Amino acid sequence: MSSLVRNFRVAFLSAAVGGLMLSAAGIAIAQDQPSAQKIREALTPKPVTRSLTVAPPDTAKAAEEQKFIDTLRNRKTRSLSLSEKETIATIAKDRPSIDLEIRFDYNSATISATSQPGVTALGQALASPELKNSTFIIAGHTDAKGGEDYNQGLSERRADAIKRYLVEKQAIPAANLVTVGYGETQLKNKEAPFAAENRRVQVVNMVKSVEAKN
Repeated sequence: MSSLVRNFRVAFLSAAVGGLMLSAAGIAIAQDQPSAQKIREALTPKPVTRSLTVAPPDTAKAAEEQKFIDTLRNRKTRSLSLSEKETIATIAKDRPSIDLEIRFDYNSATISATSQPGVTALGQALASPELKNSTFIIAGHTDAKGGEDYNQGLSERRADAIKRYLVEKQAIPAANLVTVGYGETQLKNKEAPFAAENRRVQVVNMVKSVEAKN
């Protein structure tokens, strides 16, 4: 066998193996993304029994929170003040939520091709009868690499990119989606500030749990 033929076969086999590895990686990425059903289940408010309903003093608080949430609709990401972002984070703590590892092109707000099915699944969940009338927070988070100002802007642009995709591709009403960026201020894994899990998009249903019917 000539060296030319042998080298060609080696190159061909290497390319084939590389292609299989890339394909497997793509499958793994796809499998890591939750289905529309899983997203819907995570974001659907869980009913509480009548005995566990909020006391009258909390009713006023709930009304105040809802009034604040209503003011967020149709707001631009960069128009939110630091105080408003903190209030959003506080209210979101006891609301149904899910963290999605949406991948973007390097140092950009362009959703990667491998993550577009995941965003599509998100859109399908938000359009379901259980969720379609809710107000959702789409919060962008980064890891601690880079400067704080850069990460803050990047998290805002990426949250806006998710909203734009959902509105343009999935026909989700823009008023139902409120975007906010937290940069590196809310690391999911503070022990590993550069970890991939810190680069995430958090989706929060701002509807509080409903009272269960007897």
